[in-house]
Amino acid sequence: MQPPTDSPSTQPLPQSDLGRRVAHRREELGLTWADVAQRAGAAPGYIEYVEQRSAVPDIGFLLRLSDALETTLAELTGGLANFPPGYGQALRNPQFIALDHAECWALLSAYGIGRLAVSTPNGPEILPLNYCVDDEDIAFRTAPGSVAASVDGHDAAFEVDHIDDVMSEGWSVLAVGTAHAVTAPHAVRHLNELAHSAPWAGGNDRTLWLTLTPRRITGRRIVAATPGRH
Repeated sequence: MQPPTDSPSTQPLPQSDLGRRVAHRREELGLTWADVAQRAGAAPGYIEYVEQRSAVPDIGFLLRLSDALETTLAELTGGLANFPPGYGQALRNPQFIALDHAECWALLSAYGIGRLAVSTPNGPEILPLNYCVDDEDIAFRTAPGSVAASVDGHDAAFEVDHIDDVMSEGWSVLAVGTAHAVTAPHAVRHLNELAHSAPWAGGNDRTLWLTLTPRRITGRRIVAATPGRH
């Protein structure tokens, strides 16, 4: 399982879906190529190769790599891509911990996908959307006239969460406040520059920025209970 001898600096890097998943999980754990290589019994150069090239490792290596990255083979190879999170078993002794204000904002500020809860004439709706954090405002884009745009000037709830199926742990943060449309050109430019990604839903009509300023923010984390943990 040795990578080719051509130099990565002179060749294109056709990163595979497996490579992206390996790199993402490694970065989530804060590990280097050398760390993963030591755990998986491989050379650091091969871990780099798997991430950056269209590698086809054998099943034995993939199992060791899954263990090294504290995940499952199905999750690492995308076998659970169409399944909702939460397929794992509950912890034997779970502990439900309230997060303080700073912890909630630290988790929110990682940006990503959140869920906006909106009251409509047809009843409540929950909308997944990209968001970013600007100071202590939650900002998101939508199309003018959309359901999400209807929160302008009204109260709404915004929720983000993360589920670790491997460890059966997770967290969630809920922010409640009033949303307002952003109309000042300099503020719109600022949010366009701040955004980590274009809207995943696509389309060129998602040009309206709204910010939700929380007046209440709460969070919870589920972890394995350990002696002395409160």
